[in-house]
Amino acid sequence: MSRFKRSVASVAVAVVLVLLAGGQPAPVQSQTAPRKLDLAHIISPPESGAIGFKYLAEEVTKRSNGQLNVVFHGGTLLGKELEIMDAVKSGNIAIGTPVGAACTVFPEMCVFLTPYLVRDYNHAYSMFNGEIGKTLDETFQKKYKVKILFFYDYGFRHFWNNRKPINSPADLKGLKMRVQQGRVFADTVNGLGASAVPMPWGEVVPAAQQGVIDGADLPIYNINALKVYEVSKYVSMTFHNYGPTLLVMNLDVWKSLTPEQQKLFLEVSREAQKKIREMTESVDNLAKAKEILEARGMKVNGADVASFRKIAEEKIWPQYKQQYGELWDRVVATK
Repeated sequence: MSRFKRSVASVAVAVVLVLLAGGQPAPVQSQTAPRKLDLAHIISPPESGAIGFKYLAEEVTKRSNGQLNVVFHGGTLLGKELEIMDAVKSGNIAIGTPVGAACTVFPEMCVFLTPYLVRDYNHAYSMFNGEIGKTLDETFQKKYKVKILFFYDYGFRHFWNNRKPINSPADLKGLKMRVQQGRVFADTVNGLGASAVPMPWGEVVPAAQQGVIDGADLPIYNINALKVYEVSKYVSMTFHNYGPTLLVMNLDVWKSLTPEQQKLFLEVSREAQKKIREMTESVDNLAKAKEILEARGMKVNGADVASFRKIAEEKIWPQYKQQYGELWDRVVATK
């Protein structure tokens, strides 16, 4: 058979195969690259939030069947929480957290910082995983163009200082205590009896070493993680401010996900939230705080929490109750 006849025969065979297949050529299989979503946080593991976010990124990526690649950046993508939140709002980063600046970025979060208003962890998560959380999510989508994936916290704050144990509000008199740069933190410390000194965290350690401040307040988890035991002698378990925050996604990115991908994000988010809760709450008690911190040279004491709460309710609550109105009442009413 000539070369020409062989070519014609080959073409004829190909046509027959196409017709037998239904008249259409077989499609070319192509591999679509997974969609990359960046998740930014100012701190890397072993910080509790970072552990939770890393878990979320890895699990969503693994369970998305090759559709999504969520990349966790702990302390490597933008250096400040406000920068991260600006990038999330603009869509330059898909997912991020304001960490301790939640009240600055989202003023609706400030009410939860009122001293002793949040009674305990169960009260907090009844709110955030319930109707109050749903309302905040709807508000943030409309107002800030972000979708709340989940709420989390670093725990209740406790006083640490270099001068003495703090058992009652009277022990705070004369102490200069660093506070975060927000009115509610200064109102708390001044109202309970100390002198508030607002300053960013980066200045706190040298200020404590030089005697510019006598101490400050932090949750137990962070007192340990940030090595406060290197600059302070005493920790007093006062539970005076609860510190909620949240992880959010750019709303346009959220809406671009399929319903199945959205469901996956919310399922894994709740799992990550549980992990962070367990890490925070497991150390936020007198016995565990003693075990961890006294081994590092600190003295840990339980305080008369009822006496601190009484002063907070009398001196600090009235102005905040008036300011937050209906939301305040909903927080108090949540069981």
